[in-house]
Amino acid sequence: MNRVKSQDSKPRLFRRGPWEMAATIIIAAGVVMMMQPFALALYTWSFIVTLVGTVMFIVVSHFPE
Repeated sequence: MNRVKSQDSKPRLFRRGPWEMAATIIIAAGVVMMMQPFALALYTWSFIVTLVGTVMFIVVSHFPE
């Protein structure tokens, strides 16, 4: 018996939409951290947060729809 796999048989964990949204929110948080004038610790970590979000977006863009 051969069963044809449909698009819905792919794991929902690796769908592109929610992960792209999360990566976009992380990038936006990093930019906000970079622009705020109050906390030096937030400014210090802003580049790393933005970089992580960008790399995450690049990786997630290869996930299936």
